[in-house]
Amino acid sequence: MWSSQTWILLWGAFLETLYMVGFSTILATLGGLPLGVLLVVTAEGHILSHPLLNRILGSLVNVGRSIPFIILMVAIIPFTRLVVGTSIGTSAAMVPLTVAAIPFVARLVESALREVDYGVVEAAQAMGATPWQIITRVLLPEALPSLLLAVTITTINLIGYSAMAGAVGGGGLGDLAVRYGYQRFRVDIMLLTVLVLILLVQCLQALGDLGARLVDRRRRGAS
Repeated sequence: MWSSQTWILLWGAFLETLYMVGFSTILATLGGLPLGVLLVVTAEGHILSHPLLNRILGSLVNVGRSIPFIILMVAIIPFTRLVVGTSIGTSAAMVPLTVAAIPFVARLVESALREVDYGVVEAAQAMGATPWQIITRVLLPEALPSLLLAVTITTINLIGYSAMAGAVGGGGLGDLAVRYGYQRFRVDIMLLTVLVLILLVQCLQALGDLGARLVDRRRRGAS
């Protein structure tokens, strides 16, 4: 049904999507994880209580989450050019993808850390643990299964964002669906692209769920 050229195009677009989403997820996690930790530990009554800083960080995160991705992508074109030298292509698409995902990751991390029983934190404080030790040896390890699921959710969301980025010159499966499917009236290519995206999301969700279960099982076994 599909020619070898179609499969070559699909494979190339698939690799571009993996490249965009993979690096964007890593960068967003590196940016969102510490931000999410700060949102928790600076809350009133927590180990580094600072209500003013907490409100400022919370407001910034809310602003970042409220901007639609397609608008954000256009709005930060100058910044994208500054970072990668161009506003078109797969590498350029990673900049808005990362910027859009950082506040999303921060809120997911905040939610995961808030699930940790504060009694465990108080016990660590009673034993003389420093705030850094509490964060690295109590909060993050205890919340690790939820954090893995948060990364999974972020990755899946970025797949959807990458399809939008592809539609405006970012490459990947979105670009393939628009240029070779929609603009050339190839419904079969559009359906094939959608099928690949569905399979990719299903595989990522299954891996994330499996990783979270294994980590949770080991954590419970160790305790």
